[in-house]
Amino acid sequence: MYDADTIRVYQAYSDAIADSALAHGRFISPPFKLERMTWIKPSFLWMMYRAGWGLKDEGQKRILAIDITREGFEWALAHSCPSHSPAGMSMDAYAELKQRRPVRVQWDPERDLHLQPLEHRAIQIGLSKEAVRLYVNQWTRRITEVTATAHEVRALVQQGQLQEAANKLPVEQAYPGQQAT
Repeated sequence: MYDADTIRVYQAYSDAIADSALAHGRFISPPFKLERMTWIKPSFLWMMYRAGWGLKDEGQKRILAIDITREGFEWALAHSCPSHSPAGMSMDAYAELKQRRPVRVQWDPERDLHLQPLEHRAIQIGLSKEAVRLYVNQWTRRITEVTATAHEVRALVQQGQLQEAANKLPVEQAYPGQQAT
């Protein structure tokens, strides 16, 4: 989900991190840990799969929608490398590549309303080092909690009301110029 200036990504957090982020409009350290890699996901349903609709565990019970600048998102992609060593690359060469690139990208099967894999893929973007600081201090424009929406969609799916559930999903479309690798 994006517009001319921002793109929405999702993350799941504990109460402490979510409450702090919502109160300040950005992630504050502590409780947010700048030294850890943080994974952002532009796909709502992939986030629901990863966090079990916000019911997986205490550390992922609050689902946040974070609107970040498109410039920041594109910077992250331009400064990324795959999360796994590319075929034919030595482990030493891959270790050196990871040292130069503060962002990891990973393409996983997108998910349907039942959280089952689809044929097309969704990107996950892991931010570390400089990229985490930029995300927290420069790219973030708005943080909104969507936990209630996640629970509502899940309940509709469980009741077999799939069209109603689909109507509550964010309208997502492929981001221009990005393809699964």
